[in-house]
Amino acid sequence: MAKYIRHACAFCALLLAALLANATRVQVVQSREYDGNPANRRATIARYQQPRGNILVGGAPVTGSVDTGEQLRYERTYVDGPLYAPVTGFASQTYGTTFLEHAEDGVLSGTDPLLTPLPLWNDVTRAPNRGGDVVTTLDRRAQEAAYRGLAGRKGAVAAVEPATGRVLALVTSPSYDPAELSGNNEAVSAAWDRLGHDPEKPMLNRAVRQTYPPGSTFKVVTAAAALDAGVVTDLDERTDSPDPYRLPGTTTRLTNEGDGCRDASVRDAFEWSCNTVFAKLGVDVGVRDMATTAQAFGFNDTDLRIPFAVAPSTFDTKVDRAQLALSSIGQYNTRATPLQMAMVAAAVADGGRLRPPYLVERTTRHGGETVSGSGARPGRQVMRPDTAARLMELMAGVVQEGTGTNAAIPGALVGGKTGTAQHGVGNSGVPYAWFVSWAQAEGTPEPQVAVAVVVEDASADRGEISGGGDAAPIAREVMRAVLRR
Repeated sequence: MAKYIRHACAFCALLLAALLANATRVQVVQSREYDGNPANRRATIARYQQPRGNILVGGAPVTGSVDTGEQLRYERTYVDGPLYAPVTGFASQTYGTTFLEHAEDGVLSGTDPLLTPLPLWNDVTRAPNRGGDVVTTLDRRAQEAAYRGLAGRKGAVAAVEPATGRVLALVTSPSYDPAELSGNNEAVSAAWDRLGHDPEKPMLNRAVRQTYPPGSTFKVVTAAAALDAGVVTDLDERTDSPDPYRLPGTTTRLTNEGDGCRDASVRDAFEWSCNTVFAKLGVDVGVRDMATTAQAFGFNDTDLRIPFAVAPSTFDTKVDRAQLALSSIGQYNTRATPLQMAMVAAAVADGGRLRPPYLVERTTRHGGETVSGSGARPGRQVMRPDTAARLMELMAGVVQEGTGTNAAIPGALVGGKTGTAQHGVGNSGVPYAWFVSWAQAEGTPEPQVAVAVVVEDASADRGEISGGGDAAPIAREVMRAVLRR
């Protein structure tokens, strides 16, 4: 072979080796860099080349997909979008995903490995999996009753099943239609700007992402701490509680909205929501036991997910006695989400056992075959069973003859607690109206539902009564929907 031919062969072999080395560099070493490059639209195009799986409520989908015929082919659609927005969130080609659309994106988009019945075959064919479905725990009637009850007023409703932790309703108001954000055109950008700058904050999930001072609904926790600690042994024994009550170490005097709170029994003080009695009770219990009880109910828990994250409710553990007094009536730094207060009511209704809330019953393949089970987790005992029984007695008294009579349901035993939470500089804001409750239909062994309602723009001119006037009727309708009354 001629010398120049050998040189040409060697040069070609060198070029081939360089080509293979460069291909390895691009496809292996720098693959992540190219995949993540904003200019690379292949992954995005592939993501929207097939319909997204659906989110189901009561066996029926509340989401869908529409074929646009464009490069990003399928856009997300929603049935009763504003009603379910706090649960579904949105799936946007421009702005990503939120809430269940985000937490269950692997299933809904078809990328979850559990959706692949034959992994090796899929690796060979590179065929995409059809998106799976997410079956929620929601009760359609309860969700509709909550949304209808708020009627556009700022606020939120959360309802859970005490014996399991299943979330039955999760509503926030005002709301928005997630379908407005689905595509990638100018209308989507305009909707994003409008919703983001709306002073009413329709995209804020008030049920799980907004914390409020819980006001007198927190007295359920204070009563539980006092009973468990032995500070209170007889619900009908008169307490040594002055009216007004001077906060320890200060000259500030705490008063009540009504009369008859001086030395009132715990039963009377609970029914008529006497601030002085429960502020002093919290001080008598002490910071350690109050904090222990609050944290057992779920306060200060930064890891709660249903499966999307829930904002932590807070009870300040580093307070002086005056601050503890205010914390014990749901003021000072005490803050809670509506879901957290529904958990408090649920623990009372379930004999003192708290079942962590969950929103996903199961996930399935497109054909309906179950991929994974529910998000149910083991519960924990947060107070003694006899303490829970006495709290049920107290809460039933509130509805039968106290500030919560508007929550009564014929043919059912209902327990509740009203609350009005002061806020703003110098408590200048319109008080938030609260109501937490549970309901048990006649002839059933245990309560079927626990509810928390907060109304931000309530007509709260009568102190504690506002919770009974504004929030209790909403809770009643949600409980009736669950009980089918």
